[in-house]
Amino acid sequence: MTTAEPTPPRRRGRPGYDQATILHTAVDLFNRRGYDATSMGDLAKVLGVTKPAIYHHFTSKEELLKAALDDALDELTAVVDEASRRQEGATAYERLREVVRRSVEVLVAHQPSVTLLLRVRGNSAVELAALERRRWLDERLAELVAAAVAEGALRADLAPTLVSRLLFGMVNSLVEWYRPHGAFTPATVADAIAAVAFDGLTSSNTRP
Repeated sequence: MTTAEPTPPRRRGRPGYDQATILHTAVDLFNRRGYDATSMGDLAKVLGVTKPAIYHHFTSKEELLKAALDDALDELTAVVDEASRRQEGATAYERLREVVRRSVEVLVAHQPSVTLLLRVRGNSAVELAALERRRWLDERLAELVAAAVAEGALRADLAPTLVSRLLFGMVNSLVEWYRPHGAFTPATVADAIAAVAFDGLTSSNTRP
């Protein structure tokens, strides 16, 4: 009768990380320490892996930054692009209001990346490209504001470029205080910002 050999114990090694986890950790470090002050060595140390393990997924710190900024911009670009096109049965005013609401949802879903985006100052080709995409968004939103003015839905005494920046400014302010598990849901915040932006704060009982 033979006795089975015991199974050798499984070797415990460092855990591997997929691309999404590496990017998430990098964005967190960039936001806490600053992009320029964070090295690939810092990222490897936090992850508990070697730098070559990171380079298997991202070739450079700049590629990590680009991926993070694209994460912040891609969905918002799609939202604004869709609203910019004429839609049967939807006025410019309705599309503008929907952009504001959906922008809140995008920011909440991508808050760390949006936070990083709002700190970009154009210090590299990657940052300049991101700023150019932000300008495109501002321009498209301003065009939508102008179309809503032409419909007679919005007041005409404010520059559309100013209005678009104020609208995005309200949405972007969420990065400073919004917490996903706080008192307000994304839908509640989206409704509140749209109401303040388009209906104002004055009670209907006090309006002339």
